[in-house]
Amino acid sequence: MKIEKSSTIQKSPVEMEGAKDVEIRWLISKEDGAENFALRMFEIRPGGHTPLHTHPQEHEVFILEGQGTFVYEGQEHDFEAEHTIFVPPNKEHRFMNTGDSLLRMLCIIPI
Repeated sequence: MKIEKSSTIQKSPVEMEGAKDVEIRWLISKEDGAENFALRMFEIRPGGHTPLHTHPQEHEVFILEGQGTFVYEGQEHDFEAEHTIFVPPNKEHRFMNTGDSLLRMLCIIPI
């Protein structure tokens, strides 16, 4: 079991090539005893973005605050707080902060 305020969990920069002004907090992971899924929080500063990339696992995303554009297989889709986004495996994607404030989102992935 784990109960912890997200702001007390260390955040670190996303250092993948192509990432700009993105930080991550691993809220729940294998280190906490999770066997199936990890819960992460991303914070993207205005003008920042995740790398344009693909990977074999799906993600389930919930936008907590801010606004942005989701690039999926070459097409752009605008979003804002309270949107949900499902990213299937092996599909090229990127999250971009197009607003004037911090973009925060939760992302669940299989482990």
